[in-house]
Amino acid sequence: MPKYKNKYRTTSARLKGWDYSSAWWYYITINTKDHKEYFGEIVDGKMKLNSLGLVCEDIWKNIPKHYKLAELDYHVIMPNHVHGIIILNPVETGHAPSLPKSTNSLSNIVGSFKSAVTKSIRENGHKNFAWQSRFYDRIIRDEKELFRIRKYIEQNPLSWEIDKDKNENICEDLL
Repeated sequence: MPKYKNKYRTTSARLKGWDYSSAWWYYITINTKDHKEYFGEIVDGKMKLNSLGLVCEDIWKNIPKHYKLAELDYHVIMPNHVHGIIILNPVETGHAPSLPKSTNSLSNIVGSFKSAVTKSIRENGHKNFAWQSRFYDRIIRDEKELFRIRKYIEQNPLSWEIDKDKNENICEDLL
């Protein structure tokens, strides 16, 4: 395993050669640091957001206000992570569509989301709130995969009690 700043770090799962500012559909998962449950609880198979979860939800829903090329599809805020589909749309130039600028990259959007949530939550007295340093992403390849991912996001609260302690299930079990 490679080291970065004298710490072991997993190799990136990102698709080599892919431009993550490309107009496309992306499935992402963002985990809280140490999988600490900040955002609420699952009650009868449904996510019940607490005040921090509502902050997270509000900031998520406002992503398109800050990134005009971004569109949101299915998402769910879970007690210790967020699943969502972000669509990056092409820029309309009048002649032919072009790709979004790098400021509209998936990493920039997710980084800004994480930063805004962190700032707001810390201002509300939770000084130790933190996200994991990275996030999981998957380029959605076709409609069949989109359907599976949407179903997974929608049903994620139902499987919480079974899967909550299995870190590998937080983002990779549907693929």
